[in-house]
Amino acid sequence: MEMSPMMGGFLGIAGFLVFMMLRMPIAVSMGLAGLIGFSYVNSSDAAFKVLSSEIFGSFASYNLSVIVTFSLMGFLAYHAGIGSQLYAFAYKVVGHLPGGLAMASEVACAIFGAVCGSSTATTATIGSIAVPEMRKYKYSDSLSTASVAAGGAIGILIPPSVIFVVYGIATEQSIARLLIAGIVPGALLTLAYCLTIYILSKRNPELAPARPGPRPTVREMFDTLKGGLLEVLVIFIISLGGMFMGFFTPTEAGGVGAFGVLVVTLITRKMNFKAFNNSLRDTTRSSAMILFLVAGAMIFSRFIALSRMPFELAAWVSELDMPRFFVMMIIFLVYLIGGCIVEMIPLILLTIPIFFPIVTNVLHYDPIWFGVVIVMVTCIGVITPPVGINAYVIKGVVKDVPLEQVFKGVWPFVFASAILTAIMIAFPELSTFLPDLLMGK
Repeated sequence: MEMSPMMGGFLGIAGFLVFMMLRMPIAVSMGLAGLIGFSYVNSSDAAFKVLSSEIFGSFASYNLSVIVTFSLMGFLAYHAGIGSQLYAFAYKVVGHLPGGLAMASEVACAIFGAVCGSSTATTATIGSIAVPEMRKYKYSDSLSTASVAAGGAIGILIPPSVIFVVYGIATEQSIARLLIAGIVPGALLTLAYCLTIYILSKRNPELAPARPGPRPTVREMFDTLKGGLLEVLVIFIISLGGMFMGFFTPTEAGGVGAFGVLVVTLITRKMNFKAFNNSLRDTTRSSAMILFLVAGAMIFSRFIALSRMPFELAAWVSELDMPRFFVMMIIFLVYLIGGCIVEMIPLILLTIPIFFPIVTNVLHYDPIWFGVVIVMVTCIGVITPPVGINAYVIKGVVKDVPLEQVFKGVWPFVFASAILTAIMIAFPELSTFLPDLLMGK
């Protein structure tokens, strides 16, 4: 009996999961499943034409070059030691408060994560700096490790966010609007985590003993900005502000930012040849990984579209006698579970071809709001037991802390994230009013 194209689509997804369980790279798994599925639904000649065109198109696309420029800006700042300076600044500002060192971790994660765009890299980088400092002041291991694991996901909401760039390219939405839309949710999530730490520390001071010494003066706080950090932050503001105001395209904004960071770090002597070489190496690796993911996802999405699965699912959903909000909860549950298992970029690239037509064409939700909310839901997934990725990353950084201790500490942050996500779902204007204000409707 001949198999229908839609059944072929379901088998293609099953094949992708099998390839991934065989420990194939995610980009290869998506591309191979798409290639085999396209060959079955259409022909092998057409499949190989799609393979060649999508790989070439991904690496030759001007729109995708924004990933390279933003990544270069982030890695230049990282290898210049900006991560350590960010934590020192946050330490001075909020370190005197109950749970202040853990709050400083959240602030540092938010800023550094915005620069590098990876939740796992942020968790590893800030964790290696912050956890030893918190241990020095007798913070509990559960709070210190959990605060960094949770904070690692904040930065992907705050521009410049690579995840929003990828979502914008995959859905053909304005990258500038998406980046602006993430500002308020990212700031609110940072505040929510800081408030969570404050409440936990007030209720149980043994979790976060008070830091000895007087409250730092404004001058002492300002001194931590010297040596390049202030100038780098100004460059970020100019780069992103120019993009938001329409002076730069996203790619040009990343290029301006990368050049500015390089000049500042050279002048302040924070950049040497080894750091510059490492920045180029890491940018190449990160960009190539993301571009291969995009290429694999595009091949897979072409196969999914050819199988008519999104259209059949959309028609099926439109005929269901249930509130559209309930359908969205099912979709968000998929992202919550998926965020526990894989990184956000491949998860979004894999699922967008299936869910995006349903959300926008059938349920008629705002695509910018949907992008913000699925990133927030996935932020919960990366710290949720039993397989929250960031918890395993911080366990790798602090090897003597049991994984159970990390997961024990993340629950208050999961709860805070869930409350804020529910608020964002109930009030979409929180993520859309700023893009509408700055760029018009």
